[in-house]
Amino acid sequence: MKNIDTVVDSASKTIDNTMNATNNTIDKVSKATKEVADTIGEKGDQIRSVEQRLVKETTSYIRDNPLRSVGIAVGVGFLLSKWFNDR
Repeated sequence: MKNIDTVVDSASKTIDNTMNATNNTIDKVSKATKEVADTIGEKGDQIRSVEQRLVKETTSYIRDNPLRSVGIAVGVGFLLSKWFNDR
């Protein structure tokens, strides 16, 4: 009987230690995941800000230089058509 109690106590301690280690690992992974999600959210905000700034700058450039903008668009369209037709 004493041997069985010793084995049960030992197994119980091992299970408790394993559960504590698992809980600590889960907490660390959860914290790291939250940090990554926060970083991704911040980067998304930065990308949206840059996108909005580029749209404003492009719109302003086109408004200030309409003929040059049309010329650039025609040139780029020509180059793209050559590039895609050659493939």
